[in-house]
Amino acid sequence: MVLKFCANLSFMFQETASLLERYQLAKEAGFSGIECASPYDFPLHQVVDIKENAKLNQVLINVPTGNLSEGELGFAALPEKTEGFIESFNRSVEYAKGLKCNLIHIMSGLVPNKTPLHNLTYENNLRSVVSTLEKEGIIGVIEPINSITVPNYFLNDYEYALEVIQKINSPNLKLQLDIFHLQHIKGNLTHNIKSLLPYVGHIQIAQVPNRNEPGTPGEIDYDYILHLIEKEGYAGWIGLEYKPLNSSKEGLIWLKKFGYSI
Repeated sequence: MVLKFCANLSFMFQETASLLERYQLAKEAGFSGIECASPYDFPLHQVVDIKENAKLNQVLINVPTGNLSEGELGFAALPEKTEGFIESFNRSVEYAKGLKCNLIHIMSGLVPNKTPLHNLTYENNLRSVVSTLEKEGIIGVIEPINSITVPNYFLNDYEYALEVIQKINSPNLKLQLDIFHLQHIKGNLTHNIKSLLPYVGHIQIAQVPNRNEPGTPGEIDYDYILHLIEKEGYAGWIGLEYKPLNSSKEGLIWLKKFGYSI
C-alpha cells in the first residue's frame, strides 16, 4: 500500500504570504492533495475556484477557531461558547461541502482550569453534530495537542480522546493522529501508533522538537515510522504539518530518501 501525502498550506509554502497562492505552489511541487487550517478569510467561491484551477484535493480543514490573541482556539469544550461552537461548525461544513472536503478538525479550545463541566460540554457538543457529519458524509476528527506547544489546550490526552470517540460511537467521529504531538505526549511510538490506528481518520507528521520536515535533526526516525504506518495498512492521507527548514520544495527531498513520492 502506497502512502499519500498532502501539503499543509498553513505551514508549508510560506514563500508567499497568500494562502491562495500556496495552492498553486503546492501543485507546482507535485502535490495532488492539500490541507489547511483556515480558509475562512476568503469567500468560499474564491477558494473553490483556486482549488479547482490547481486540480487539487482539499483533504482537511479546521473549524473556525476564533481569535487566538483573545485566547480562542476552538470552542467545543467551552460552556459559555456553545452558540459559537455551532456557528463555527456550521461554517466549516459549508466550506467542506463547497471544497469537496470530507475531513473537518473540530478543535476543543483553550481551558486554563479544567472542570467536569468542560468535559460534559465537549462531549455534548460533539454528540450534537454527529448527525450532521453522518448526513453530509464528512468525518469529524479530534486531535490531542501537547501542552508544550499549545499550553492549556483542552484536549491534550489520548486516553480521554478515545473515551469520547467510544462513547459517541459514530463512524463519522475519529482521531486525528499527529505524530509530532504523540511523541510529546506519550512517546513509545511503535506501540501507540499500532494501538491508535483503528480509531484514526487522519495522520499528520513533523519532526520533534523543532517541527521541521522528516529527515531533519530530531527525536523521530520517520523512515521507520512511515514504513510502520504503511505496514499497518493505513490508507488515508498524511498531512505534512511542518515548518520547512529551508524552502518548501527543496525540503521534500526526504520523500525520495525514504522511498516515497507525492
